Amino acid sequence: MYLIIVGAGDIGSQLISIATQNSNDVVVIEKNKERAERASMEFDCLVLHDDATVIDTLEEAGADRADALISTTDQDATNIMVCLLGQEMEVPSLVSVVHNPEHMNIFRQIGVNVIENPQRLIAEYLYRAVKRPSIKDYMKVGETAEVFEITADSYAPVSGLTLSEAANEGLFGEGILVVAIERDDEVITPRGNTRIEGGDLITVFSENGATPEVTDVFGHYEDHD
Repeated sequence: MYLIIVGAGDIGSQLISIATQNSNDVVVIEKNKERAERASMEFDCLVLHDDATVIDTLEEAGADRADALISTTDQDATNIMVCLLGQEMEVPSLVSVVHNPEHMNIFRQIGVNVIENPQRLIAEYLYRAVKRPSIKDYMKVGETAEVFEITADSYAPVSGLTLSEAANEGLFGEGILVVAIERDDEVITPRGNTRIEGGDLITVFSENGATPEVTDVFGHYEDHD
């Protein structure tokens, strides 16, 4: 893909690294001279030391043939302006970081895929790691639902049962779905007759999130506060 990434700060640099390592054609626009120079030395891509809110800069970056324009600056106003220009230039995919939740609707109204306040997402992830150490990874879906990974303890109520048996015993309530099971480096697509074993890394969807009542089923009896 041909990607234009605006901003080479903390977020942008990580994105540039991932994008270039995956063999994409990447052009970076960075207004700060020091960050632009650092990006040009660190990454195998074209870096423009310029202002992305000026349409001439986006034209120089090749926005007319770009597959996506991703704005990662720490200023919502800048990100909005960049996306508006990208929309005017008919870039197929517009993506932006949004720092102030009150601005979310503005971005959505102009057809931008948004990532809300990355700093807060990181903070929530760190808090979750302390509060709920049994959760290996998680992602919010809507307001309350979550997809998370958890390892089944060998003495867990669900260990040794098939998914159908666990459901019949009331261990899986409404709104809980086992999405995948990883066992011995193999990913299993679960069905009713799939049996859960101790040590399985299980991907779970829960409409009410990774509550203690849900994690208890997998043998992790954590704080219910």
